Amino acid sequence: MTGVGLDPQRRLDRTGVQLTKRLRKEMQVAAVILNVLIGMVTSVISGGSIWLWQQGRNNRLLHRKAAFFGLGRGVECLIVMNDKYSKPGTTAQHDVHAMIDIATLAAELDSPISVTKGADFRGHNGDSTEFCIGGPARGSNPRTGGHLAAHLPGVKLRPYSSDEDSLAFMVGERRFLCDRRNREHVLIAKFTPRGSTRPVIVLCGQTSVGNRAGIAFLKREYRTLAKTLASTSRFCIMVRVDSIATFGHEATSLAADVTTEAFEPAERAAAAG
Repeated sequence: MTGVGLDPQRRLDRTGVQLTKRLRKEMQVAAVILNVLIGMVTSVISGGSIWLWQQGRNNRLLHRKAAFFGLGRGVECLIVMNDKYSKPGTTAQHDVHAMIDIATLAAELDSPISVTKGADFRGHNGDSTEFCIGGPARGSNPRTGGHLAAHLPGVKLRPYSSDEDSLAFMVGERRFLCDRRNREHVLIAKFTPRGSTRPVIVLCGQTSVGNRAGIAFLKREYRTLAKTLASTSRFCIMVRVDSIATFGHEATSLAADVTTEAFEPAERAAAAG
C-alpha cells in the first residue's frame, strides 16, 4: 500500500517537470517569433524611410533640373528646328538626335512638346520655353540669327569659307575656331526676351555635331553649371567638342563663360537709351 500511495506524487512531479520544459520551449519559440516580427517591422520601417528619402531626393533633383531648363508640368517645350545647310527642307541626322534629346528631357519634366521650323516661326516664345537648334549660317536657322542680333550682340559668327576662321565664333576679343570633324565649338545661351515669361535656350553649333553635343552637355552638366555660373536665368557659354572623328558628339568640355562679352553691348545700348 505504501508504494501505491507514492505513485500519484511521482506522477505529479513528473508532470510538473514536463510542463516546465514545455513552457520553456514555448517561451523560446515565442521569443524567436517576436524577434522575427520585430525584424520584419524594423525592415518595413527602414525600407519605407529609405523609399521616402529617395522619392524626396528624386523630386528635389527633378525640381532643380526643371528650374535650370525652364520646363515643368504644363510648360510647353517649343523646339525650333533648323534645315540642313546644304539641303533646305531636310534635317541633318545629328539635329534629329538633338531634337529627340530635348523631347526626352521635356517628357521627363512633364512638359508638352511642339516642333516648328526656324524659317517659319515669327514672334515671341511667350509662355513656352524655346529650344532653338542650329546656327544662322547659310540659312540653316534664321531665328537663331535673330536671337543673336537682338540679345547677344557681342557674338559674331564668321561665314563659311575656305579661310582658317570659317564658321568661327567671335565673342569680344576671343575667337573660337572650327576644325571640322576634329575640334568644334557650340555656343549655348539662355535668356528671357522682353514680352516673354519663359526662357529661350539657343544651341548654336558650328555644325550639326555641335548642336547635338550642346544639349548632351547641358543634360550631363547642368548641376555643375548651376553651381558655377553667376546666374542660371541668363548665361552664354562656349563648349568645346574634341576628337569628333573618334568620339562623335560626346567628348565635350566647357571652353569659356562668355556671358559678359556676349550680353554687355546690349546692356550698354539699353543704358544709353
